[in-house]
Amino acid sequence: MADDKRNNQINIELPEEVSEGVYANLAMIAHSNSEFVIDFIRLMPGVPKAKVKSRVVLTPEHAKRLLLALKDNLDKYEDAFGPVKGTGEAPRFPMNFGGTVGEA
Repeated sequence: MADDKRNNQINIELPEEVSEGVYANLAMIAHSNSEFVIDFIRLMPGVPKAKVKSRVVLTPEHAKRLLLALKDNLDKYEDAFGPVKGTGEAPRFPMNFGGTVGEA
């Protein structure tokens, strides 16, 4: 039985440059019949142009697993720290954080 558990373990490497993470305050999601694409974007105050900082491509099955894992972790977070406050609204653009509004 112990051998079965060891054979099912995955050794995951986390390179130092990835371990620092990337800050994103917006995510945009698109999908096709075979994949989901999640772009993680950083919007900076007073800057009219936002940059995609990371893109993750998932199969529909992995997207579903991610959804369930996020829900599970959010439930655990709220049990420990209380409800996450949100407006329930989609963000409005441009999001300038009080800076100047860019014009096209």
